[in-house]
Amino acid sequence: MQISTPLKKLAADANVILSAVAGKAALRVFLKENIDIVTTRFNIDEVREYLDVIAEQYGISKEILESQLKLLPLKIYPRHFYEDLIQKAAQKLSGRDEDDMELLALAMKLRVPVWSNDRDFQHSGIDFFTTAKLLKILKA
Repeated sequence: MQISTPLKKLAADANVILSAVAGKAALRVFLKENIDIVTTRFNIDEVREYLDVIAEQYGISKEILESQLKLLPLKIYPRHFYEDLIQKAAQKLSGRDEDDMELLALAMKLRVPVWSNDRDFQHSGIDFFTTAKLLKILKA
């Protein structure tokens, strides 16, 4: 699969960040040096909420997962940066997961694709990639 322009920046959802923190496939995308990965403070808070679950699921201590999270090359944006687009993002996601609205607003503000394994972004009007699709594109 080829895309017309090189991927330079992605807005990462909590599910792919959790995958990377646990050392799963998403980590390979984070390790690509030529891609900037961004997210929202909301998504980071959501990741932290699930660290206990991931720790138990994979038999990794929460402290190690928290350290992994801090090591990810990730730029975190505060809500005020993209707040002007929250309402528009909410409309685009109407009837779908409201937790996705902040990431969509950030992606719209920065004009970058969303990286998520959550299909709620599929018809949001913004480019959307799953981890599997990105690994193929990036040959990672």
